Amino acid sequence: MNKKLVAAISVIVVIIIVIGVLAAVQSTQKPQPQKKRLLRIGFAWPTYIDPAVGSDYSSSTAFTNLYDPLIFPGDKGVPKPWVAESWEVSPDGMTWTLHIRKGIKFHSGDELKAEDVAFTIHRLLTIGKGYAYLFTPYIQNVTATDDYTVKVTLKRPYGPFIATLMRVYVLDKNVVMQHIKKPGPYGDYGDYATNWLLTHDAGSGPYQVKEVVLEDHVYMTRFKDYWGPMVPNAADEIQMLALAQPATEKTLLTNKQLEISSQWLPEETIEALAKESYLKVSKFPGGDEFYIMMHTRKPPLDDIHVRKAIAYAIDYKTIVNQIFPGNPIATGPVPSYLPGAAHNLPTYHRDLAKAKEELEKSKYWPDIKEHPEKYTIDYHWIAEVPAEEKVAILVAQDLQEIGLKVNVVKVPWLRVVEEMANITTSPHMVSVFVAAHYPEAGSLLESRYDSKSADTWEQNEWLLNKTLDHMIEDALSTVNTTERFKKYAQIELAIMKLCPSIFLFDHMIKVVHQDYVKLPADEGHYTGVMGYDFDGRAIEVLSTT
Repeated sequence: MNKKLVAAISVIVVIIIVIGVLAAVQSTQKPQPQKKRLLRIGFAWPTYIDPAVGSDYSSSTAFTNLYDPLIFPGDKGVPKPWVAESWEVSPDGMTWTLHIRKGIKFHSGDELKAEDVAFTIHRLLTIGKGYAYLFTPYIQNVTATDDYTVKVTLKRPYGPFIATLMRVYVLDKNVVMQHIKKPGPYGDYGDYATNWLLTHDAGSGPYQVKEVVLEDHVYMTRFKDYWGPMVPNAADEIQMLALAQPATEKTLLTNKQLEISSQWLPEETIEALAKESYLKVSKFPGGDEFYIMMHTRKPPLDDIHVRKAIAYAIDYKTIVNQIFPGNPIATGPVPSYLPGAAHNLPTYHRDLAKAKEELEKSKYWPDIKEHPEKYTIDYHWIAEVPAEEKVAILVAQDLQEIGLKVNVVKVPWLRVVEEMANITTSPHMVSVFVAAHYPEAGSLLESRYDSKSADTWEQNEWLLNKTLDHMIEDALSTVNTTERFKKYAQIELAIMKLCPSIFLFDHMIKVVHQDYVKLPADEGHYTGVMGYDFDGRAIEVLSTT
């Protein structure tokens, strides 16, 4: 055989052997998992990811990441165009025309259009839960006049209308309609896909649902076709976890199995974690206030003098200096930094002489002094927020000094929500953080004290005061901002005089996070709008797992 031919064959054989060996080696090796930027955040639970159902902190955070709102809160809550890129209002304030941004893709791949916006608003109003109360008294009709124009007709003018659109999270109509179940409570729309949307999304947001276990977690993965701005190194996956348990969160943080803590860690836990070189503490206004809500229809708190006695008996300074340090004492019914907050209002402070004087004016005196057990006040505190127990115990001790008996009860958040939905089951007192749903005082004045939201977790006062309702609705119907804010101030003064709540402090949210996570708050930026400060668009994760 020709030597050259033999040599060529030998080379070919060697190449074949090498290829075979490489293939064999590769076949026995397991593929390496792809590294990803993971953002795990702790929350109090439950979380409802349907934008027509949920309205609490964790639910609102889920909406922010899974959906696009019509209007987005910028730095310090200033409204900025988003899905609605521009708008006009008629001279009488009754008709708003919204121009929808072109080219936004839903997670289904379909383009977001005006029809989806109109459908979303109609669905929210029909279901009547979540943030529906912001719109139900005002919106008459919503129509899509073409693919990118929405016309909203109001029943009466609505001053903060544009700001409230931060709470309209646009759903993909086709996806929702594909998943409705019939029969259901909404006629031709069956269940309006409320069952499916508990564990799935129909959004266009920067993240889409990967997995939801209602009692435990919401996992989201990044939507690669997202239209909007994202910071470099945004998370590939966000995991919202049912935690709010200090010992568990501390362990997870130190083991680098949690990127951001819940906002409910006790101060001593935060201080201990802050000593670790790889952990940071971020602090920013949450747009919320910490209230002790008093049931004004349940004896003895149905007497204003008993409520005022309680307001004067409480040791506010100890609460803000020792239990929740770094939070300024409240100066009214809404946080002092919120646009429309009144200043120089008459406030309550610890004064035992005044407290006893007020108690003696009540219709229950002197029987309430002689038989305090007949007037025992049930005080419920949220189990997921351990520091609230210290507040509850301190309040019980303070009230004991003026002869009132308090029964302190630890209650899980879900049960608190359930009991506050009924005037009979609502406790005498309950401590709750409540945040503005859009950046104006009117948001809290409405959600906290208007009768239409009396049966929600945002109220335990049960004022059911028609005069106050009229004042709130009149203010919200005032289009001129200056005039609207003047009316807010009158409402805030009226609330202080009624003393339906204890106004403890303007809440500064504190979270502990890994040093490889960059929060906007670290640079002094915040929205002050519940749910928007843990926005995956704006958080950088500088490490992969």
